[in-house]
Amino acid sequence: MVPTRSGLVLLAVAALVSGCARQARTDVRVQRPLKAPPAPASVPDLQADKVRIRAARFRAEQARTAVAKRWGLEEAPLTAPPAPVTKPRITTREGFEVDGHEEKGLPPVFTTIPTRQKIVFLTIDDGAEKDPAFLRMMSELKIPYTAFLSDYLVRPDYGYFRKMRDRGVVLDNHTLHHPHLPGLSYARQKHEICGMQDVIEKHYGTRPTLFRPPYGNYNEDTLRAAKSCGVEYAPIWNEEVFADHWEYREWDQRIHPGDIVLSHFRGRGDWKGTMPDMVRRFLNKVTAEGYAVARLEDYL
Repeated sequence: MVPTRSGLVLLAVAALVSGCARQARTDVRVQRPLKAPPAPASVPDLQADKVRIRAARFRAEQARTAVAKRWGLEEAPLTAPPAPVTKPRITTREGFEVDGHEEKGLPPVFTTIPTRQKIVFLTIDDGAEKDPAFLRMMSELKIPYTAFLSDYLVRPDYGYFRKMRDRGVVLDNHTLHHPHLPGLSYARQKHEICGMQDVIEKHYGTRPTLFRPPYGNYNEDTLRAAKSCGVEYAPIWNEEVFADHWEYREWDQRIHPGDIVLSHFRGRGDWKGTMPDMVRRFLNKVTAEGYAVARLEDYL
């Protein structure tokens, strides 16, 4: 039987309705509820945040100034910039090489970190003076430094340097007995250097990667021995600060960006002043010249 015209129309309408219904059901399935965008901060809220940030900075600066004044500084020390993500390439200073230095992969000997930033690095040697006031001063002022220790001086009070380590100071190698290393055989040099590696690992839990030869004197055997027991760098210094004066390596008698500054754990028995006196002289000079004190290990 041939469908009538009206029947065809009804079939077409039914198909259309059915298709629309299926489409509607499909549309419902794929729809996701929309999340309202976050409300923008109002102008008063933004202004309040800025005020709180400025107030926090002001309070921090006031606290730094108060601590500096309490320790007798002329002004608050400057804050070092963040540590570099990409470390500078450290090489041996020209004129400080030994034969085959780079070819043999010996630890580089350097006096300055290559940087254009106005920063310096404080390093303190041996361990004779164990002044509690020095620990408090450096902690309160938040001044970074690196200690190079000799066992014969540290041994009477390992605990003093443990407190130092607990404050974030890196303890590094300055030999067991502080000898003139180039005058010793390779075997004796290795004993002095690797023996101190063992002491620091035993008492402080880490094996140093930095080693400073006593008096800044070394030869090829020194650096070979140091490398054999895990030393990667042999920093020396470009200036030395005492309680009452500075000494300079360079002809211009000035500090420069990236310079390593040497001092010692010494007090009135050896100096015209105390370790806090030395720190005051050091900080007053570098701050007045626009330098901040950075952490040496952050650049290695």
